[in-house]
Amino acid sequence: MQRIWVSGYRAYELAVFDPNDPKKKVIQWVLRNWLIQWLNQTEEECWLISGPQLGVEQWALEVGLDLKENYPHLKVAMMLPFADFAGHWNETNQARLATLKAAVDFSAEVSPRPYQSPNQLRMYQRVMFEHTDRLLLVYDTDQENNPNQKSKPYWLYRAAKQYQEDFKDYRVDFIDMDALQEAAEEWSRIQGEQNYEE
Repeated sequence: MQRIWVSGYRAYELAVFDPNDPKKKVIQWVLRNWLIQWLNQTEEECWLISGPQLGVEQWALEVGLDLKENYPHLKVAMMLPFADFAGHWNETNQARLATLKAAVDFSAEVSPRPYQSPNQLRMYQRVMFEHTDRLLLVYDTDQENNPNQKSKPYWLYRAAKQYQEDFKDYRVDFIDMDALQEAAEEWSRIQGEQNYEE
């Protein structure tokens, strides 16, 4: 069995507020291509595991669910850090999360209680590391040099590096801003060709 944790920026960190935003489509296109390469390397059971955050995590789950049709050895799981995770979200976002949660193969909360302390988030990270073999992170590693921009993946990357010190075989892969920029140009070219053919 192979298990990959996919995470990255939250939607607002990428200034994506519309589900049809081209940035979301490009990120999902890149995730899809990356995951297809991963899935093509094995026929053993593969688990794509992600969280509930609006942004890369939910987009990865959507991609995974879409890929299941052609990759029957793929399973998709959503792990939530604590109970009532989306309690403060608007109805539209809560409905989107509920739809995803109902569609995945497995879903659970690491902590059965609503948010009480940062310890729940640390426990969530620990559980995710211990139950996956690698992390795919949509993250601009150049951000490490800018202490004023501490995004969600910034903290996750630091935790991953710490985890790697104890468990050397844990792998971390990146989709960085350069890769996304190249993909955006390629995606735009493909879209232009398709529109021209129509």
